[in-house]
Amino acid sequence: MKVYLDYSATTPVDPAVYRAMKPYFSQVFGNPASLHSYGQAAQAAVDQSRQVVADFLGAQPQEIIFTSGATESDNLAIMGLIAGLKADNFSVRPHIIVSSIEHDAVRQPARQLEQLGIEVSWLPVNSRGIVEVSSVERLIKPNTILVSVIYVNSETGARQPIREIGELLKKINKTREAAQPHIGTDSARRLPHIYFHTDATQAINYFDCHVDHLHCDLLSFSGHKIYGPKGIGVLYSRSGTPLKSIQLGGHQENNRRSGTLNVPGIVGLSKALELVADQQVEEIKRISGLRQRLVDGLIHQVPGVVVNTDLSQASPAHAHISIMRVEGESVLLALDLVGIAVSTGSACAAGNLEASSTLLAMGITPEISHYSLRFSLGRWTTSAEIDYVLEQLPPIVQRLSHLSANLTI
Repeated sequence: MKVYLDYSATTPVDPAVYRAMKPYFSQVFGNPASLHSYGQAAQAAVDQSRQVVADFLGAQPQEIIFTSGATESDNLAIMGLIAGLKADNFSVRPHIIVSSIEHDAVRQPARQLEQLGIEVSWLPVNSRGIVEVSSVERLIKPNTILVSVIYVNSETGARQPIREIGELLKKINKTREAAQPHIGTDSARRLPHIYFHTDATQAINYFDCHVDHLHCDLLSFSGHKIYGPKGIGVLYSRSGTPLKSIQLGGHQENNRRSGTLNVPGIVGLSKALELVADQQVEEIKRISGLRQRLVDGLIHQVPGVVVNTDLSQASPAHAHISIMRVEGESVLLALDLVGIAVSTGSACAAGNLEASSTLLAMGITPEISHYSLRFSLGRWTTSAEIDYVLEQLPPIVQRLSHLSANLTI
């Protein structure tokens, strides 16, 4: 039996998505930038897809930027905002706040900005891996211009209080605007607007991503995490956000992202979003039940299991555990031999033997972090597959535990 429980790394393309994309590879293949009928047909597909994405997010079509994926979207959000603020003659050394559990697509740009002289504060999380709104408020300074907090952590599945953080920043921005000095006074005395970014890649399938409900200015996600194709993503940028392109060579996406548009990918992503919208309520209920079945079975059948996330505050598709004194990678490889695919963490950090920065931020020791496994369920996960995992995992853990004990004697 083959069981795929790594949906947080990537998802298979839904057959309906594949069917929607297929004509745009060889029939409607024009470049949307071309003026002839081939280009116009491609542009019409892009326009229609952009409207679908905008409707899903509660945004305007002109606020949607198509990218190659969430990594590019995150980079454009962070680096592009700083570049745009500099272009607008931002006169104070900027300060940004970034959570300590971000994907590297946010973490690494923030570190680079730190090296370039931007002030960066790293937002802590509690033992459940969740940012506390009061911590955000404490870190805000007069020169704060950006807060970036991931919506759902890709490793643990912990859902962050994005709406509450957005409400806090909206309130602070209103206070700052009301306190602005009169026109003509020194602009350096004016407190800047605080922009809010969230990486919603792991949230789109299961949580409200309406940008006005979240009060966010920038929101990013990928197509391949929502049963769409790889190589396509979105950055929502609220109108008025001073975003500047970080790559040169074209005028696409209103000069915010250079490069020929990936028409099949764009069509596929929009179709994937339509399916999410149609199935979300039913799928949350179904996947939550399967996840609970898995976790209950693990706790009762596998000695030493610790659930690292409060399931009531996590994605319904995630189950992140540690099995005491058994290396997670050893379990992963043993499961793979019996046809079960799981992960030890974010796929983008695979191959890195260092302890997970997310788990360390939660106060989990490096040793225990190496015992961790991530099960992530999806659209085609069945109860029979969960039962197969619960049948195969206990003897694997028992065998590896005995091996580990013998090696330490």
